[in-house]
Amino acid sequence: MAKILIADDYDDNRELLRLMLEGAGHTVREAKDGGECLTLARTELPDLLLVDLSMPVFDGWKVLREIRNDERTRGIPCVAVTAFSEIDPGQPVRDGFDGYLSKPFKSKDLLSTVGEVLGQRAASRVV
Repeated sequence: MAKILIADDYDDNRELLRLMLEGAGHTVREAKDGGECLTLARTELPDLLLVDLSMPVFDGWKVLREIRNDERTRGIPCVAVTAFSEIDPGQPVRDGFDGYLSKPFKSKDLLSTVGEVLGQRAASRVV
């Protein structure tokens, strides 16, 4: 199973994501803002980031840019997680995220997205 870093400024959101992911066998770390997310990503090199787009310190877009600009972290897949209802669902992927989840979501949607993104990463390492 994967080591996943969740970045969200709401405790309840992080807890819900953690419970769903740990229930599926993943190891989970949590960050409460974009700055903490970047620090943990650089030191722990998780297999996947789940990043809220609206957070203090750095928003999800800034986190993605920093992750992609760092040689050590640029290969870590990043999934945008947001409650923004006005966002075009394809925009995060066009901007470089590896996936997108709109809040609220069902556990099966989260686990499906995580599985797809991790599967794509594994396939790209084999090639």
